Amino acid sequence: MAADMAGFERELSAALKPQEGYLSDAEMALYQGGKKLRPLMLLLTARLFQAEGPLPVKVLRASASLEMLHVATLIHDDIVDHASLRRGQHSVNAARGTEMAILIGDMQFLQAVRCFVDAIEDQEDMQLVKWVLDSAFDICRGEIDEMTTQPFWHPDSLLSRYLTTIDRKTAVLFGLACESGAALMRARTSELRRLGSFGRYMGRAFQMMDDIFDLAHSDEEAGKRKGIDLHQRRITLPIIHAMRLFGDMHPMVRYLRSQDTPPTEQINAWVDEIRRSDAFTLAYAQARDTALQAVQFLEGLPAGPHLKALRDITMHAVNRPY
Repeated sequence: MAADMAGFERELSAALKPQEGYLSDAEMALYQGGKKLRPLMLLLTARLFQAEGPLPVKVLRASASLEMLHVATLIHDDIVDHASLRRGQHSVNAARGTEMAILIGDMQFLQAVRCFVDAIEDQEDMQLVKWVLDSAFDICRGEIDEMTTQPFWHPDSLLSRYLTTIDRKTAVLFGLACESGAALMRARTSELRRLGSFGRYMGRAFQMMDDIFDLAHSDEEAGKRKGIDLHQRRITLPIIHAMRLFGDMHPMVRYLRSQDTPPTEQINAWVDEIRRSDAFTLAYAQARDTALQAVQFLEGLPAGPHLKALRDITMHAVNRPY
């Protein structure tokens, strides 16, 4: 995949060129860092239908557009979360202010769509533009869903809202990556559906593990303060399980449902309590089960190293030590 990823990097550089003079080191750090997982999955799904030879330029261009869409979501996430760090470095809003960060994030969204349009070669490719716009719409809905979640809801309702939120905020881009990579290679409708479902389930498992890592990782590993979700009263999978296990009268649950601001040391103690409880085990079991559901959608697709890579990436997401 080295040649394909090099092609992705070339197309990404070309897509960023019109923004020269507007992007600072803070934005460029987002593009230079990260795992590039979404464009990689787009390229891998395209390779399922063309194992050898150079991929069409439109596929490489779409992979670059997808990364720009992802970076746009990171910038907007940090604005909403008032986050000062991203991957261990200053977030765009911390480096340039909220007003500028909003504009820069919007610019990435728009340039991503423009580049997807540039990837269109014929009428069949036109569906990609709608998929991108639908995905961006879902991402915005997911952000609002998360902001309007109420901690006093029953854990069953919280879990339902959580799953809807991560499907819209995170899983949607993984689904877009897999479905568009296949669509650009003229895969059959049944294959598109399987790969779209695979990507969405994989993205769901990925986000579940990210929320587990929030409570498990140190500042250096996560690029942010450990337990930031609990500090910010963000209701994630392990926290929902902890609320159910601890009960309504537990001080942590009462804190989540109040406006009180206990000492940082107390919140950190609750983070450790969640880690020691069955809530952590339940959250991990759910993430792993979701990953296993994802790989089932790969059955019946063209076998080979690219299909194996998709399966391995999915299982690696839930096999990382926490």
